[in-house]
Amino acid sequence: MSDDTDEEEAPAVELGEGDPVEGAPLARVASRLTWPQEASRVREKEGGATIRTPDGPRTLDSILDAVDETYFDTRQTFLDAVQSEIGTGPVPTAGE
Repeated sequence: MSDDTDEEEAPAVELGEGDPVEGAPLARVASRLTWPQEASRVREKEGGATIRTPDGPRTLDSILDAVDETYFDTRQTFLDAVQSEIGTGPVPTAGE
């Protein structure tokens, strides 16, 4: 592409005007970690992170309290364990 074009490019994805959602997506938090990982190390690194859940925002610490796993050999093992606790579904916005 040329730098001397006068046209502004539209964003690839239009952003909505809806209410904000509290917390971070689980996948974003998981992407900041390396695997394998002990649950205690996950708590040290990201325990205070607020995760979006269908029941509203929760800290990762509170979610890990309910998870029986103490060692996550892969990212997918971590995601599966956390999702089995928090469930899947629509996440409420901050206004709901």
